[in-house]
Amino acid sequence: MLNNKKKVLVSAGAVLATVCATTAWASSHREAPGITAMPKVDATDFYMFRGYETGKEDTVTFIANYQPLQAPYGGPNYFTMDSDAVYEIHVDNDGDAMEDITFQFQFQNTLANSGKGIALKVGGQDIAIPLRQAGTIGAGSNAAQNEFESYTVRKINGDRRSGYAASSLLTNKSAGGTTFNKPIDNIGKKTIADYATYADGFISETTIPDCAAPGRVFVGQRAEAFAVNLGEIFDLVNLVPIQGADNPAYPQYNASSPFSGGISQDRANDDLVGKFNVTSLAIEVPISCLTGNGNGVIGAWTTASLPQARVLDPSPTYEGTDVNGGAYVQVARLSAPLVNEVVIGLPDKDLFNAAEPTQDGALAPYVTNPTLPELVELLFGGVAGLPAELAPNNFPRNDLVAAFLTGFPGFNQQATVTGSEMMRLNTGVAATPLAKQNVFGLVAEDLAGFPNGRRPADDTVDIALRVVMGRLCHPVPLGQELSGDPKAVDDINLGLCAPADAPVGTAAFTDGAPIKPTDLRATFPYLNTPLAGSPN
Repeated sequence: MLNNKKKVLVSAGAVLATVCATTAWASSHREAPGITAMPKVDATDFYMFRGYETGKEDTVTFIANYQPLQAPYGGPNYFTMDSDAVYEIHVDNDGDAMEDITFQFQFQNTLANSGKGIALKVGGQDIAIPLRQAGTIGAGSNAAQNEFESYTVRKINGDRRSGYAASSLLTNKSAGGTTFNKPIDNIGKKTIADYATYADGFISETTIPDCAAPGRVFVGQRAEAFAVNLGEIFDLVNLVPIQGADNPAYPQYNASSPFSGGISQDRANDDLVGKFNVTSLAIEVPISCLTGNGNGVIGAWTTASLPQARVLDPSPTYEGTDVNGGAYVQVARLSAPLVNEVVIGLPDKDLFNAAEPTQDGALAPYVTNPTLPELVELLFGGVAGLPAELAPNNFPRNDLVAAFLTGFPGFNQQATVTGSEMMRLNTGVAATPLAKQNVFGLVAEDLAGFPNGRRPADDTVDIALRVVMGRLCHPVPLGQELSGDPKAVDDINLGLCAPADAPVGTAAFTDGAPIKPTDLRATFPYLNTPLAGSPN
């Protein structure tokens, strides 16, 4: 019989599959054909974790990132949100795979000068300027700003559509009313000299309906935290994805490997995505206002929806380039990173984006018989010293199915178990302070990390790669691989598959793009100041 600590760790190891089973390179940028035509509603990453800011440990922060690969210099219009869309964060607190709470964000864009915009006198005529600013902008100084974004946040109990009539808007305790303002994007240092201070002024304390304690909310441009060698990955994995002794990315994790290759020093840290920005919708909510009558484990996901009908206006104005009508149709969905991007087959990617968690069973073959390991085998079988057979051969992949659909008893399984794809968080696990976070999360005994929710610094790529290639078919020495102490934790075997089922299940798969927790903020909204369009 394992003691209580080891029971938790057994569950923690099993939970590793929960998110990883449905991921591989860990994010969701331009993942489906349909969403490429709608970049303003393209969800990129979803984070959910207990707050690790001092004094905020009894809260959960949700961060839903949208609009991928924002070039910092992407002017002159930069990256406003879609005022026709609704962006939503859904929480299931009882395990029926249906939302019990939804936080719905809706945006409004306006021009200065009562909608006319800033104009300059040119030849005796007032002519509207073509830019979003006519001078410098700073904290408390927006007279030169030409375009403004604001938003509301609505709390909906129960079904997100039928519960709308009884929903309530969050109030802005910082400024009054029910409207919140969004900072303009980081155009450059001449326009906004101190963007960090400027943007922090848009963090607002909020009163949440049916919640005794306040929360906080922030929407604005942030630096992309997700680290991945994106270009090389989609160029038929144009690197040897096995960590070797020549990889300086994680020196503490360079255990000897029977495989040659690795990531060379000139490729380590080649993080293409980290050179871009995203738009973050961040909301901090007290735990007591989320768990309901459940067991303390919550599931969550983010979606974006647009009106069903759209007619282009042949005479567009700033107020509208089209006319929209009809019921809202979900066009984007994201919880666990990169499910749609590298697990769901190309014919069904748009269907997955439109589906609700209760419908996930229809796409089960993508999990029971995943193609990603077979693609890795196709590309690397017999190459660079690797054996010819790489992909796990236990079909159906019960190690992935159990995690993908249900969570695991004793750790992140909800009171009612319903097969569904959503990120799960055991809110009873205390947050780990930023400086002590381990990027390998549960594998390294940091129980507050991925896939118990997901923090910005969790290295979901490396964890995910190792699991889809069969790591859980082998006894898992939790903690041993990082501490070097073989007595740290007993080996465990989850019994979901056998070692023989995964010939390279113990290989240290990596993409060679590391991230350090201390490179990120320790305070809400946790993601860093966006990269400036002009650094001069």
